[in-house]
Parts: sequence; C-alpha cells; structure tokens
Amino acid sequence: MQKSDILIIANKIRQYGGNLYLVGGAIRDKLLGREVHDEDYCVTGITSKQFREIFPNAYIRGKAFEVFDINGKEFAMARTEEKQGKGHKEFEINTDPKITIEQDLARRDITINSIAQDVLTGEIIDPFHGKKDIENKIIRATTSAFKEDPLRVYRVSRFAAQLGFSVDKKTINYMNELKEELETLSKERVFTELSKALDTEKPSIFFEVLKQANILDVHFKEIKDLIDVEQPVKYHPEGDAYNHTMLVLDMSSKLTKNYETERKLEIRFAALVHDLGKGTTPKEQYPHHYGHEERGVNLVGVFGNRLKVPNNWIKCGKTACREHMRGGIFYKMKPAKRVEFIERVDKSLLGLDGLQIVVISDKTSGGRDNDINDINFETIGDLCLSEINGNYIKKKYGFLEGIQFGDKLHEERVKWMKQNI
Repeated sequence: MQKSDILIIANKIRQYGGNLYLVGGAIRDKLLGREVHDEDYCVTGITSKQFREIFPNAYIRGKAFEVFDINGKEFAMARTEEKQGKGHKEFEINTDPKITIEQDLARRDITINSIAQDVLTGEIIDPFHGKKDIENKIIRATTSAFKEDPLRVYRVSRFAAQLGFSVDKKTINYMNELKEELETLSKERVFTELSKALDTEKPSIFFEVLKQANILDVHFKEIKDLIDVEQPVKYHPEGDAYNHTMLVLDMSSKLTKNYETERKLEIRFAALVHDLGKGTTPKEQYPHHYGHEERGVNLVGVFGNRLKVPNNWIKCGKTACREHMRGGIFYKMKPAKRVEFIERVDKSLLGLDGLQIVVISDKTSGGRDNDINDINFETIGDLCLSEINGNYIKKKYGFLEGIQFGDKLHEERVKWMKQNI
C-alpha cells in the first residue's frame, strides 16, 4: 500500500468525523531508524459499523473485537480493556467513538509501544514519554495495567534482547508480581517469545531480564538451575555455569549471524542447552561435573517438551550435550576415536558444522585463551568423509554389503586419518 492510499483512507475517515493514527511498533521502529515491517492503525471517532460502511471491501478478522485488513494493513477501533480473570485472554474489550487515542495508548504494554502519529497532520502523540525512553534505551511499563497480562513478561524480555535496552526497576517488579500467572500462558506463546529472543544479536539479555525479575524458574527451570553452579576457575574465569552458558549463547549468535533463520535457531538452542547437566551435579563434587554430558541429554528433552520446542531443536541440543566435550579434545584423540566421532556427529541433525560452532563458543567463553585452530573437526571430517566414501570402497575392494562394507569404510577412514592428520 502506497502512502497516498493511506492518506485517502485517512481522509475518508475524517469525512465521517474520525481520525486515523499509525500506532505501536511501526512508530517505535521509525524512531529507532529500524526497518518497519508491520503497520497497524488505530481509528478514533467512529464505530466499527461505520468503518464497514466506509470500506465495504475490508477483510474482517475476529469476533469479540473486529480488526479490519485493507491491502495487508490492519485497522482497529480505539479501545480500552478491563481484566476479568487470570491469564492472557481474560479481558473485556470496550469500544466507543468517544475513546481517545491517549486512552487507547494507555492500555498498551510499554512506553516505547505507546506512541502514535496522526496520519494526516504527522503529529506525534506521546503521552507516556516513549520517545525519551527510546533515547535512553529503557523499557518501562506504560501504566500499572501492565500487570493485567502475564505475556508482557516475556514480551519485555524479548524486546530488551532485540533492542539491547535495559528494563527499569519498577517494570521488573511488575514482572515479578505476575509470576504466578505465567503458568496460565500456553506453551506456544512462551516458545514464540523464546524463538524471537534467540533470533537476536545478544539473546542472553532475554534470560538476564527474567533472572532480574526472579522468574526464570517458571518456564526455564533448567537454565535457572545453572545459577551459582561452580566450575573450575582455571577453565571458567567467567564464573558460574549460568554465566558460562550466557556467554556461549551470545558467541553462537555471533557465529551464526548470516545463517538461515531455522538453522541459526537450531544451533543457538544447542548452545543454550549444551551444559544443562551441570545443574544436576551434587554440590560435593563442585567444581567438577563428571558425567554432565549424559545427564544433560535427558534434561534437554524435558526442557524442550515443556515449551513444545521443535523436535529438530531437541535433537540438536541432545547432540550438543553428548558430544561437546569430545569436540573440545578432538585434536587429542587417537585416529580411530576421531573417525568414530566424525561419523557419529555427521549423521546428527546438528552436524559437524553446528557442533563446531557450539564447541568454539564453549572453549572461547569468558576470554579463555584457546587455539581455535585446534577446533577444526568440521574441515577434517568433511574431507575424510568425502574422500573415503562408498565409491572409494567399491573401486578398491569391489562390491561389499552390510557389515563388511561398513567395517571396510571405517577401516579406510582410520588409515586416512593416520596418514593425513
């Protein structure tokens, strides 16, 4: 839709005594200099019935509250909301032509989303000082009505990660007060916010905000259990297993910046959960975590299923748990063990490339001095597997089947490893 089309729509609404405003995320992103993906509009001064009469071809969505779609843009009447019970959906929606744009903005979650712009005059309406909070990089609840919707807890944490903003203390307290109601949220809603947070430059901020509000344990218990878990200072100067995990997660984000969305999320999730097993180490064993790799495999399944994480994410996470320690000592392995490792990881969904990113992130977290050139099993593995394959065995030994073929393939790959690495 062209700007001229929006002006035509705004003028038609004005003829009927109404006003049209661009609201929410579109204004926020414009002020931040970010690309605007979705434009939502708020209409004051007329009823839904009048809007249907003015724009009979508009597509209507929703029953309790109508939202109109015109050429991919959303238009809704100004409204207020009253909470009727617990949860994300328990609201009574009120619409009236007398509801002002300021009243509509007051029901929104945070100040940086509570800004509007008059389509015809260009005037910015900012009753809650969202522009100032954007300038100061602060996320702040618009009003105490923030506490009426528990989903806002995860939205705030996700926005903080996306924008690199801090959250003001009062809003953190509001988030904590919503702790009990977080259980009313659907798994799908929580997963949506998690996946959006993982798709940022610094996803650790999402978990840090939840940690500040003391609500990590509701949906992210396995992450919370890493807090205060001691590690050997020699290898982990960054502190406890939680701090380590956050650094690994952010490094994996950096290393997958140019990956396709689904692939980057698989790897970043694997980085997030690679050390979950440390959260179940008996304290008397600190700072060592013997067997945490296998313990973590089961925890990934519990964690992933709780949030309905895709199966491919869970499989990648389990591989990261089971194999990341071996990946870190690949250069110390004997040739036969190297080949076994390469063949096993190559068959996994995480793959050699994904695991190598997790291992590099793991070994370099906290500014540890490690030679990245030692972590090159992806290149070595790809070369070995491509050179010693089925065609190679067929040419050298003729037609072999089953176990005999597999044994010869493995044997030749071990020879290759001895000769070339």
